[in-house]
Amino acid sequence: MDLSMQLYSARNFMPWDEVIAQISKMGYTQVEGFFGVFEQPDAFRKLMDDNNITMPTAHIGPQMLEERLDEVLSLAKILGVKTIYAPYLAPEERPTDRAGWGDFARRLEAIGTQLAKRGFGFGWHNHDFEFFALPDGSIPMDVLMQTAKNLAWEMDVGWTVRAGEDPLAWAEKYGPRISALHVKDIASSGENTEEDGWADVGHGVVGWLDLLPELKRLTNAKVFVMEHDNPSDFARFAGRSIETLAGA
Repeated sequence: MDLSMQLYSARNFMPWDEVIAQISKMGYTQVEGFFGVFEQPDAFRKLMDDNNITMPTAHIGPQMLEERLDEVLSLAKILGVKTIYAPYLAPEERPTDRAGWGDFARRLEAIGTQLAKRGFGFGWHNHDFEFFALPDGSIPMDVLMQTAKNLAWEMDVGWTVRAGEDPLAWAEKYGPRISALHVKDIASSGENTEEDGWADVGHGVVGWLDLLPELKRLTNAKVFVMEHDNPSDFARFAGRSIETLAGA
């Protein structure tokens, strides 16, 4: 199984040439980009090529996709990106009722339609807030998936568990539309507070060795992205995490 690394995890451990060389030596073959690595796409593509790394997926915000689509797709083509995931909504941008989430879902559907015309896949990447019930009892993640019928989903398993949800139950529900997974782990209560409560994969409370085979069975995930939102030691996180899933 090829494993990817969300480069956001390494944002505090520059320079990028050292990061890419390091993870390549560890056995990673893919990375997932975010806008922090798009400033010099030709140079970054050469860096990846020199280290036998590809970038099949990237995170790009919905507003940028709506307002600067041609620029974004030019970057994506240089970097070799095949699927783009919209990654986040700031608190002040989040809808507060079902109608608002429905409107946002239609925005995502429109973006996906434009990307599909140009040969790119598109989906949504969750955090925890998509699982918090709205005033009418509906769940934003359901509203997104049920309104935007062609929207793919990059399930962030760590955030799903943090929201108190069972990722397997959601995979049963929407598995065919889950095209990628964020592989991340959660520390035991009260531990790793300096790392926002996250853990290296296999060193937290998420039972990845049992969970991953089931998620593979239930979903269409083809990309498996390691992520830690705030590691104090990136090399430790990257190395221990790939060791956990070696041969998975």
